[in-house]
Amino acid sequence: MAADVRPTQSAQQEHDTLPWGPALLVLGGAGCLSTSAVLVKVAAVDPATSAFLRCAIAVLVLAPLAWRESRRRGALSARGVVVAVVAGAALGADYVMWTRSIFDVGAGVSTVLINVQVVVLPLLAWIVEREVPSRRFALACPAMLVGIVLVSGALEKHADTSNAVRGTLFGVLAGTAYGVYLYLTRRQGRREPGRTVTPLAWATASAAVTAAVLSPLSTGVHLESLSWTSWLAMIGLAVLGQVFAWMLINSGSPRLPSNQTAALLLTQPVVTVILSAILLAEVPSLWQIAGMVLALLAVGIANRVWSYKT
Repeated sequence: MAADVRPTQSAQQEHDTLPWGPALLVLGGAGCLSTSAVLVKVAAVDPATSAFLRCAIAVLVLAPLAWRESRRRGALSARGVVVAVVAGAALGADYVMWTRSIFDVGAGVSTVLINVQVVVLPLLAWIVEREVPSRRFALACPAMLVGIVLVSGALEKHADTSNAVRGTLFGVLAGTAYGVYLYLTRRQGRREPGRTVTPLAWATASAAVTAAVLSPLSTGVHLESLSWTSWLAMIGLAVLGQVFAWMLINSGSPRLPSNQTAALLLTQPVVTVILSAILLAEVPSLWQIAGMVLALLAVGIANRVWSYKT
């Protein structure tokens, strides 16, 4: 007779409780990603060039680390390389299409649009792996999205709407590509645990190539007129916003349900607003502060930081 493998109530509660180690890794990665907007603004580099350089410079940092990881843990499988390249292409497309959407609908609205990943990532996990999102996540998801809308400032100032349809399309496609990258790296991380740097190196190289190929959709890549300040800011963007960010996220994400990863990454725009206030003296409005509070509360509830009965 087969053993009863149904989880006990205590085991189910343990499964539903937020695993703090992996969650802190994802939160740390989101924090590193949140520096991207600040560093791009300091660099004063056009969007397509920043999308390409953040990946190209990061490859120089990741290559020796990937070589060391391969020596210690063995080479990445052929399947792992293919998945990393495809995931990187999605990430490069995300960078280019998102920066293009900024020109059409503004930074605030584009920030909202790219966060469709909060739906895309769990949806892909549900369709492909039958990983059903938790009830808490489904209940908290609308509040998360409303919070991000408020954080973006989309309700306070309106961008030129002459290209609104095109910008909206690019923004949604960017968010979808972002969700695809997160899903592929998370799934492959479960197949080959312990290998974080090598697949990230492959993905980042692929993202750099994709960003260069798709750059005509935005402003094209221009390296000839960058100042030393711009180069230093781009190096910081590559190290923080690409290397550290994705090493942390790719380490924690495979050990979390997809909906928890998606929800935790919604802290990125919140931290961006906070950093902009501290470093660039861009004081958030009352609506943005309300949005930050709402988004953080929703993320906390979705991940059972505060227990409640459903």
